[in-house]
Formats: sequence, C-alpha cells, structure tokens
Amino acid sequence: MAPVKLGLVGIGKIARDQHLPSLSRSADFDLVAAASRNAGVEGVASFASTGEMLDAMPEIEAVSLCMPPQARHRVAAEALARGRHVMLEKPPGATLSEVEHLAGLAASNGVSLFATWHSRHAPGVEPARDWLAGKRIRKMTVTWKEDVRHWHPGQDWIFEAGGLGVFDPGINALSIVTKILPFPIWLTDASLTFPENRQAPIAADLVFAGPEDVSVEATFDFRQIGPQTWDIIVETDQGVLKLSMGGAVLRIDGEEQAMPPEAEYDGLYARFAALIAAGGSEVDLAPLRHVADAFLLGRRQVTEPFFFDPPAGA
Repeated sequence: MAPVKLGLVGIGKIARDQHLPSLSRSADFDLVAAASRNAGVEGVASFASTGEMLDAMPEIEAVSLCMPPQARHRVAAEALARGRHVMLEKPPGATLSEVEHLAGLAASNGVSLFATWHSRHAPGVEPARDWLAGKRIRKMTVTWKEDVRHWHPGQDWIFEAGGLGVFDPGINALSIVTKILPFPIWLTDASLTFPENRQAPIAADLVFAGPEDVSVEATFDFRQIGPQTWDIIVETDQGVLKLSMGGAVLRIDGEEQAMPPEAEYDGLYARFAALIAAGGSEVDLAPLRHVADAFLLGRRQVTEPFFFDPPAGA
C-alpha cells in the first residue's frame, strides 16, 4: 500500500520531540502538511488552522493531533466529519463525553480514530503484562514524579481547567497500570494538591481497590528536582516485578531483563497504520476515567503558588 498522506496539527514540543522523528522513520505515512498557529515544519506545506489545511490539500487522508486537550475536540470532530482518520495525543480529550462523541463520529463516517497511550508502547510493558498473567497480585505501588519546568517549560495550559496538571504525566502511569493488570481496579480515595494560583493539581495521592483484596497506591508529583522517577512495583505470590524509567526498564526479583530500545511513538504510528488498513478504531478510556474519578472523589489540598519563572525576589 502507498503511504498514508498525513497532516500534523499542533507543532509544539511533543510534535518536535516525538512525532516528527517517528514520522521521518515511518514507511506507513507521508507527512505532507502541518497546521499550527505559531509554527511550521520545514519541507512541508504549513497552515494556520486544520480547516485551512484540509481545504487546500484534499489529498490528506489522516491527521495527527498534538495540541493541548482543551482544544482538541473541535479540531478532531471537524477532521472526522470530513472523512479523515484521526490520531489523538494523550490524554485523548478534556472530558470522557467528548471523546465518546468522537468515537461515534468516526464510526458514522467510516474512518479510524486512535486514542493513543504512548507509555503502553514502552518496551517493558507487554513483557510485564505477560509475566503477571496467572500470578496472584498482592500489591502495586506507583511513583511518578517529574519536573514540570523541564518537560512543559512555560506551558501554562497544563495548569488551566482541562489541562490535567500532574495527571498529564500521571495518566501515563495509569495507562500502563490498566494495560498490565489482568483485572479492573477502582478508585477508593484521592488527595489532590493545587497551587493556590492554579486550576489543576501539582500533586496527587491515589488509592485503588480491586478483586482479591489487591492494594494499588499511586503518588504523582510535578515538583521533582534532579533524577526523575517513573516506577511501578508489583508484589506477587511468585516474585516482585519493577518497571522503571516509564516502562523502559523491567526487573524481575531485582534482575534486569533484556529489552529492545525505546520506540514508543514508532509503535503508535505503526498501530495507527494498522487500524486504518483494517478499517478499525481504538479508543480505550480507562486511564482517563480513573483521572475523572480522582477529580470527582479527591479531597482538595492547597499549597503555595506555582510559577514557571519565579517572581523576582522569590
């Protein structure tokens, strides 16, 4: 099959760090255009909006959306209604309802919708899932701590309503948890810490329950300085599994397992191509549902103001 002609929407940090390198390696897609209010991509046609891009280039078959979640629904709905396949960065939207609406639009227009969870494509995730199958899981501990100033420099949208705050990285952990556990879990307790000048949390502590009295606890924090922490530890009746570095490193009872190199976004685009070829969609909302439950159930704690560039004298 000829490569799918693709337009990339939202040319920010994640597009430049991940999407563009993966697209340059992909034999499945031909990047022909970009749409962004403030940036373009060298060597392809650039437009200020998705509508302008699709009007000018009707040959575009698919779009990949990298803008913040608050703005994604309108753009995705327009593309789906115009018969284009759509790939969504995580989280797939600002609310569950809007993503469910997109899934319905994709089905009614006969196109593919792919709500991606890039951390599920980390090299240790599938082996971890396979190892846990058939074992009695007693406890899972998730620690996801990173420096928001490093990963989202100056990106105030992440602390606005709908930006998810610390759940923007935390949902990556939840995407792995819901992939590797062989049973469902549900939230029983949550504490969310909000800077007094922000609308989204900077830290969260979550407790989940599951079958057979399994214990699942998660701690997320956007204030980590120095080495970053992305760990999931699972205690079972047959040993202890540890995923670290966001799923790139897998240890069983302390022994590191051989893993292929990290290629999360290469995996995403390969999966998107497979969905288009099969005429299918993939929209798993489990990670986003857990985040929504945390906002519903969580106790609100208030902490000091947060600034990307601390005020003079602070």
